[in-house]
Amino acid sequence: RPAGVEEVRAALEAQRYLADEGLATVVYLALTMGRPLLLEGEPGVGKTEVAKALAAWTGGELIRLQCYEGIDVAQALYEWDYARQLIHLRALEASNQEVVEDELYSERFLVRRPLLRALSSPLGSPAPILLVDELDRADDDFEALLLEVLGDFTITVPELGAVVAQEPPVVVITSNRTRDLHDALKRRCLYHWIGHPGFDRELAIVRLRAPEVSPLLAAQVAAAVEEIRTLGVYKQPGVAETIEWATALTALGCDELDGALAERTLGAVLKHREDQERVRAHGLDALVAAATATARDA
Repeated sequence: RPAGVEEVRAALEAQRYLADEGLATVVYLALTMGRPLLLEGEPGVGKTEVAKALAAWTGGELIRLQCYEGIDVAQALYEWDYARQLIHLRALEASNQEVVEDELYSERFLVRRPLLRALSSPLGSPAPILLVDELDRADDDFEALLLEVLGDFTITVPELGAVVAQEPPVVVITSNRTRDLHDALKRRCLYHWIGHPGFDRELAIVRLRAPEVSPLLAAQVAAAVEEIRTLGVYKQPGVAETIEWATALTALGCDELDGALAERTLGAVLKHREDQERVRAHGLDALVAAATATARDA
């Protein structure tokens, strides 16, 4: 367990993740109290990266459960390897051996899915980082199932009995808030909203994650993205798009942004045609000029 909030912030920064004081505090509390961490925010603001940084820092295995509509027990908890069971059954029949049902439903034929894997780490090993990504995409039934599992970190496999976590995982749940999660789940979690960063913070993130980008270009891109978010676009670009845009421009050999380059590379930061048209209507030259002025002041 970390000694304090500052240790968490420094450890995440060492993994190239800049956490503000609020996020560093809630991560510290989640690690200290053993509570799941629920992170909500727009896509691309760095929710998933928190779990990746934690895994890199602690040395625990990152176990990712990507949620989607219709996800069920077989994809999330466990299932039986029916093909291997059938082969084993035929081998027994061919050798005239007795078929023992308990043998068919043993550990050797059990396929552990993310939730069961997260509860299977031996005592004394680094706690795995269980990332339940985009829980808002799953339906209510799956959310209820997850609530039951996270309640006491126990899963019952009818044929084998209860599996109780000897080394409980560090749980990070993310949501893009396409729907509201149930209060029962939120009550069991520590909650934090990750919003779009301000200019100074976004610039620091770009410099940390993409050190090959020139200082002026990084500042121009951060300022331009900040302005784009105020134009009423359908999908506001996240930090991930900011980094991608700066990296794309650098790959073209650019050290400074101009209107022509912005026009050619707009698809790196805006992924909807209507948003691109809105920004073009605003004026790319004006956008770049304002961003350059902000960059030079910085």
